[in-house]
Amino acid sequence: MANLEIIPLEKGHYDEWLALYKGYADHYQVELTQYGVAQTWEWLHTDVSPVTGIVAVLDGKLVGLAHYRAMPSPLRGVEVGFLDDMFVSHASRVAKVGEKLLNHLAEICTQNGWPIMRWITRDNNYRARSLYDRVAVKADWNTYEMMPR
Repeated sequence: MANLEIIPLEKGHYDEWLALYKGYADHYQVELTQYGVAQTWEWLHTDVSPVTGIVAVLDGKLVGLAHYRAMPSPLRGVEVGFLDDMFVSHASRVAKVGEKLLNHLAEICTQNGWPIMRWITRDNNYRARSLYDRVAVKADWNTYEMMPR
């Protein structure tokens, strides 16, 4: 039986993390830059940034990642959790790694006193959405983006 652990992202994980992060970027058709990768890695390992990460380790190999942070919710007057990125290697998806990452994030919500963990995904991300529909409730909010002028 496979041994799966969800652990905090550590500096020694860089090479395996980068391979997963590239897979995530490829999925969303985003071209990573050297600067962007370096900035993200720095954010994940500094107290100045609220972004942090966990990884899924299956039989000693990183197979999944999740980047999350606290986010103020002014209407609630409290911080909530926000999941920025989550990716599981294609070969490991049958092991329910994504579900285990999300369950661990639910525990992090409890530990931090966050009433919810929120995230967004593309409408056509059907495989991930089938997981999200099992473990969470789809909000009725639409997301918009505006470019600087």
